[in-house]
Amino acid sequence: MAEGRVVHTADRTLSGRQLASLLTPPPEGRFGYRELARAVREALLDGRVALRLRLPAERELAQVLEVSRTTVTGAYDLLRESGYAHSRRGAGTWTALPDGQAPISLGAFPDGAGEVIDLALAAPHGPRAELAEALAEAAAELPRYTAAPGYHPYGLPELRAAVAERYTERGLPTRPEQILVTTGAQQALSLVLAQFGRPGDRVLAENPSYTNALDAMRGRGMRVTPVPVTESGWDTGLVDAALRQTAPRLAYLIPDFHNPTGRLMPREQARELARAARATGTWLVVDETLTDMALDVPAPAPFGAAGVGAGEQIVSIGSLSKSCWGGMRVGWVRASARVVTELTRTRVTADLSGSVLDQLVAVALMRRLDPIVRARVAELRQRREALGAALARHLPEWRWSVPPGGMCLWIDLGRPVATQLAARALRHGVRVEGGARFGVDPGTHEHRLRIPYTLPEEVYETAAERLAAALEGAPGRFTDPALPEWVA
Repeated sequence: MAEGRVVHTADRTLSGRQLASLLTPPPEGRFGYRELARAVREALLDGRVALRLRLPAERELAQVLEVSRTTVTGAYDLLRESGYAHSRRGAGTWTALPDGQAPISLGAFPDGAGEVIDLALAAPHGPRAELAEALAEAAAELPRYTAAPGYHPYGLPELRAAVAERYTERGLPTRPEQILVTTGAQQALSLVLAQFGRPGDRVLAENPSYTNALDAMRGRGMRVTPVPVTESGWDTGLVDAALRQTAPRLAYLIPDFHNPTGRLMPREQARELARAARATGTWLVVDETLTDMALDVPAPAPFGAAGVGAGEQIVSIGSLSKSCWGGMRVGWVRASARVVTELTRTRVTADLSGSVLDQLVAVALMRRLDPIVRARVAELRQRREALGAALARHLPEWRWSVPPGGMCLWIDLGRPVATQLAARALRHGVRVEGGARFGVDPGTHEHRLRIPYTLPEEVYETAAERLAAALEGAPGRFTDPALPEWVA
């Protein structure tokens, strides 16, 4: 990497204490230079440490870790030699990735696509009986809407009222004029990015995060500042530091059953993050599409109900895709009435209105939502258990934490081979996404797979068998980008 690229892309500094808190110590408890270099590399690949981040000074890190400065110097030398760091004399050392690592694109289906088990989509089937009943009700209602042109840029008044009522019942008083109905949650996010972001603006995002949201940010030319979500959740101190150092225009969060890790943000942390965002003037964009998928805990109240304040600068996004069916393409934005009006002006330049028929179906589904969600949650619990049992039988070396909600397991493979495994798995009849698809920076999370538990239970035994066959088919071809074997 050219020296100029390093200088111009790094604008955040990690303190010694911050870096130390993100490193996994060696079994013996004390870092040697090689163990320290390997721990930094693993934190980088796992997304705990971001790319283009200035590492702490050698003396500072040595004091925090209680090792010699020579140990830190040797570790930084190893990182530079292997491509995981770059330095400029007198200006510091920045994190990097070796040349040749690139973002992962969505793989194509093989010729026998009908026989492929798709573990890449975290999307459940629709509730057939309830959808049929809702469609019949909508068809009966539709004739009385045909006397008008059929354009409702804000959404059908009945649906806006139903969504607002649900927010109110869940603890966040909401008026219909605070709701904008959109064509799914993805359009809702795109509208918010278009309204409040400009090319070159900073946007803070969790790392890992929902890949389509990250793509939308990159597509608008925004610069993404990552903050890690690990097995223990969010580090409020790191988020606060990122906000203060970069003052991003927006922050995109998935606090409820985070996609892909499944973590649930405690509401005290939500309050702390809201206060930090308010201090920097950052808009909080809260993705609550998975909020209803509470498998082992009570369904959390809306983010804005936690007493976080700054209501004018919090925009919530939701949809019926996970609770009911993705084919509905009905989502919404909850914000102040002023923001909803501004977003609607943006919306009509590309999409005058959503389908009246789909919205009428959504109104009917909202009346049935609680029993639909209860059935969905019970089904997901069983499928989560079936997936976990199948993986434990066929791939016992893989590790994961059971999430309290959501729709996915975030699998730790133990070595950074996810992209190669995904390519081989497709040839064995399983489509799966490697962790790099969910990383803010290309090449990170290479030791992770996201596997949803949204398919019928009987599918997972076959899927696990095929994944095991893909992993064992040519083990010599899997390469681990290890540090060079040399002695300083």
